[in-house]
Amino acid sequence: MTALESRPVGARRSTGAAQALEQALRPWVAGELPVRLRAWDGSEAGPADAPLVVLNTPRALTRLLWSPGELGAAQAYVLGEIDVPGDLDAALTHVWSEVAARGLGGVRPTPASVARAAGTASRLGALGRRPAPPASQARVRGRLHSPARDRSVISHHYDLSNDFYAAILDETMAYSSAYWTSSDPAYGLADAQRDKLSLVCRKLGLAPGMRLLDVGCGWGSLSLHAAEDFGARVVGVTISREQKAFIDDRIAARGLADRVEIRLQDYREIPDTSFDAVASIEMGEHVGQENYPTYVEVLRRAVRPGGRVLVQQMSRQGKHPGGGPFIEAFIAPDMHMRPVGETVALVEAGGLEVRDVHAMREHYVRTVESWIARFERHQAYLRTLVPDEVLRVWRLYLVGGAMAFRDGRMGVDQILAVRPGPHDLPAVRSW
Repeated sequence: MTALESRPVGARRSTGAAQALEQALRPWVAGELPVRLRAWDGSEAGPADAPLVVLNTPRALTRLLWSPGELGAAQAYVLGEIDVPGDLDAALTHVWSEVAARGLGGVRPTPASVARAAGTASRLGALGRRPAPPASQARVRGRLHSPARDRSVISHHYDLSNDFYAAILDETMAYSSAYWTSSDPAYGLADAQRDKLSLVCRKLGLAPGMRLLDVGCGWGSLSLHAAEDFGARVVGVTISREQKAFIDDRIAARGLADRVEIRLQDYREIPDTSFDAVASIEMGEHVGQENYPTYVEVLRRAVRPGGRVLVQQMSRQGKHPGGGPFIEAFIAPDMHMRPVGETVALVEAGGLEVRDVHAMREHYVRTVESWIARFERHQAYLRTLVPDEVLRVWRLYLVGGAMAFRDGRMGVDQILAVRPGPHDLPAVRSW
């Protein structure tokens, strides 16, 4: 039994590591702590009604000294050096609110404050060598957005295992924003994903026999839906071997080998082919800023004159176009997002005529909330597939993603365009 467990219920140490940290951090947080802090010695400090944050070891401070801010905190959280025992969303939302209200982004502690903080860290045994990064953190090498590096980045995130994603996603295996058309309790995530897939197919004007190119096809949700429900002949491309193996199994099980072909292929390797329509669902974020014109040119060349192109893509306001230090280090290194208007301009500059922009931010909030519910419900099973560290990465990723869409820092949009030529999209349309 630890010292904390042996004290009477409700008892708190009056002095200890938490109190020392509170005093050292006051210049950095512009006043009292924004959270209730419990240190490894059982001491507590900070407002009693604030979210509880637990420092399980001085190593958490060592990590934060070497990597201040979001990255160090995320590393410590995924390793269990820091815990948030209550509602993670509520805790992060509270901290975000306090940071904004206090204007902490502009706080610059004095040299004397820095010296006092370093002295406190030394007394608490938190000084030492830079801790090694978590095993779950991405390690990528090579030239930015070279084909080999892109394959490594995609493999890091998407090749955890098909079973892992199947437990979080729904039966369609669509890993992108759904499109919610009903508030009926019986209407769920799979229904909303199928409605999204049908919306895409209708916008593209798919009909039996038409040829569709699905760029970045994921686990094949659109490729299979377009073939089964709209009679299209589909070529899907992915650079994930795990995804291709999964889709190939579904193609065989559903008897679609004559209508769906999945290629293990980089988007830059797609030959010039006159498809009737082209779709790319939440893949454009991963091509990078410098390569985006190349990506648009691939889409333009692949579709026949007069054919339609639909891009569903996440957008982001403000700094951190890669999503922030945590996302860039653990989830999607090299990703680049921008405001939707900038993406529309790049699509138009690439020779495609934009016909419609459909904002769907609120749909992503509900989608990620559904993923979180499935993630939490399947914890016991997920622990048989991946280490606890990976589960902590995913909890932080999903909760943070839901917050970003809910609070308007990120959005998602469907951009419908046409390659100029005969048989353009009619002026009046309904989908």
